[in-house]
Amino acid sequence: MDAPPSEPSAPPPMPTYRYAIVNKDGSDGETFEIFQRISDSPLSTHPESGLPVRRVPVAPLFQATTEKSKLSNKNLDRLGFTKYERSDKGIFEKKAGQGPDVLRAD
Repeated sequence: MDAPPSEPSAPPPMPTYRYAIVNKDGSDGETFEIFQRISDSPLSTHPESGLPVRRVPVAPLFQATTEKSKLSNKNLDRLGFTKYERSDKGIFEKKAGQGPDVLRAD
């Protein structure tokens, strides 16, 4: 019996770089974005028109989710976790999830 063919793996993600066409007066013209490996040298000419280009610095995008929002009571409940907070010595009250409303260390 032959093994089933393996599915092709997705290529690793590559960063997107923004370039601007350099006008004859040295100012920036039309911009475009292109996927390139980090190890690739910056383009010096437009891939289609052959016009000179320069790489335009762009701030990286980061996920806006914070650790605080990941651990919010609403998110923990949605993901099926139960969270208790200490309300007094030996007493914990449920803030998210299923289970007893209060835990006591009697």
